[in-house]
Amino acid sequence: MTRASAPASISGSSLEGKNTGTLDSKNPYDGGEVPGTMSSTLNQQHIFDDPTLGKYFVPIAEYEGMHRFDPKATWTEAEERHLVRKVDKLIMVWCCVMFFALQLDRGNISAALSDNLLKDLGLNTNDYNNGQMIFYLSFMCAELPSQLVSKRLGPDVWLPIQLVSWSIVAMSQCRLNGRGSFFATRCLLGLLEGGFIPDMILFLSYFYKGNELPVRLSFFWMALTFTNISGALLGYGILRMRGIHGWEGWRYLFLIEGAMTAAIGLFSFFWLPPSPTQTKGILRGKNGWFTDREEVIMVNRILRDDPSKGDMHNRQALHLSDFWASIKDYDNWGLYLIGLCAYIPPAPPTAYLTLTLRNLGFNTFNTNLLTIPSSVLFMINNFLLTQLSRITKERSTVASFGNVWQLPLLIALAVLSDETNPWTRYALLTLLLGYPYAHPILVGWNSQNSNTVRTRTVSAALYNIFVQAGNIVSTHIYNDNDKPFYHKGNKVLVGVAVWNIVLFQLVKLYYIQRNKWKAARWNTMSTEERAHYLETTTDKGNKRLDFIRPRYAACAICILNCTVRAIFTSISRYWSSGFAKYRYEKFEQSTPSYAPLPNNVAN
Repeated sequence: MTRASAPASISGSSLEGKNTGTLDSKNPYDGGEVPGTMSSTLNQQHIFDDPTLGKYFVPIAEYEGMHRFDPKATWTEAEERHLVRKVDKLIMVWCCVMFFALQLDRGNISAALSDNLLKDLGLNTNDYNNGQMIFYLSFMCAELPSQLVSKRLGPDVWLPIQLVSWSIVAMSQCRLNGRGSFFATRCLLGLLEGGFIPDMILFLSYFYKGNELPVRLSFFWMALTFTNISGALLGYGILRMRGIHGWEGWRYLFLIEGAMTAAIGLFSFFWLPPSPTQTKGILRGKNGWFTDREEVIMVNRILRDDPSKGDMHNRQALHLSDFWASIKDYDNWGLYLIGLCAYIPPAPPTAYLTLTLRNLGFNTFNTNLLTIPSSVLFMINNFLLTQLSRITKERSTVASFGNVWQLPLLIALAVLSDETNPWTRYALLTLLLGYPYAHPILVGWNSQNSNTVRTRTVSAALYNIFVQAGNIVSTHIYNDNDKPFYHKGNKVLVGVAVWNIVLFQLVKLYYIQRNKWKAARWNTMSTEERAHYLETTTDKGNKRLDFIRPRYAACAICILNCTVRAIFTSISRYWSSGFAKYRYEKFEQSTPSYAPLPNNVAN
């Protein structure tokens, strides 16, 4: 969601804990501007331009960046672009490495399956399904408690603790001896890994604006794909150790990859900073990463994009009332329902890919290598889909493309006979698992719609809980009596994909109607009435009238047209030649501004 415009645009915030009284000597506006004048930053309006309304959005005194808050601060586009690139290098790259570790330890079960893990432990595919269900259920149960701990300790402390903790369990899998130990380690891994993704999103929200976050989150799932590729290559080598000291290859796989995660976790203890203004440290230097001016730019660009980020400090604990308020927030229920359903269709084919390839006659080592093409396609489609959403400013329709992509492929897999050429089935599976992945778009959408630090923290966990619930549902769609190619299961997945396509449009329709209802009331208010509303309202978060979504129309032709622009922009953005840089900058300058509002949490 974004805020309806007053004299200046208003991003989401809550009045709770704000300075709502008469201006005094501690107020940053004292002795300042005449109401209505603009302290222009990149020629964009922001709520702090107007002291009459801006005083209701001043951060709390305990906010860790309060000493850098300056409503009159200005900077150039080049300065901000340089700073974002610096944050990408220092923060985003290492976050991708940590995400690599997460996927390495929760995804290497697939490589282990190709090395006869089930046979060696005396298990069958139903035992595998139950183990995965235990993992996802444990993962889901840990989401909210993990968020509670993370908000109290800070994600910079809690994330490394999680990494080191689950790496110990991951390494212990080298001593699996049967069904009981398999189920126990699945449970412990789920409990320790649960909440890691929402914790990471909370951490990144300290450094990035709302419209920057989905693209950065797409880097996460590109890192996931890179993990699948590198994991397949690692598996190809490590699994050849079968027989050394009498151990199976999968035992070495769990031990070595778990040790890699432990090393990443230990380094993270000393690398992650608490916030943009707290970067001094052993590995970060005695002066920290950023100059005083860079800290001013970082704090104020974040607060102008979303003043609600000044509602709490980064070591402030959440309370049970915050959880209950987020659960009751019906405006996010549609996104939670999407999270429950959207990822079910590709989940069983993904979990069973290596088993299916073995059933097609491929050996252990070729099976691991044959998982790479779908990962490469997935990475490309993931990046392009996120760029398409950014350029078209469309979320729901673009996000539904993944299910549109999957539908004909699932139909083909459901009707193909068992005698079909193995390479034909492999090609269909590769295309199916290389689908455009909407998770970065939906996570960013959910984060912006939450509108306060309290609700954003909890809603991220709730969204991921519903995603894990969908994974639990998916674990029993492919059953032992339906193997080797699971025709019945694929027919179920066809039905789910059709439902998902409809669901995306229903959620979009709800938000459009909700926006119209709020806008009709907000736009009838005068400036004085708006100020009175901000001072007296008991509405919080996305229930406030000034928190709405401007609608961005995006027809099919427009989206197809913008696909070409997305590809061109993505290439030119990272192309080092002067011509490409010039074309990209001209394109950005010529992109129309649909509203004077910075957040596009919309549709």
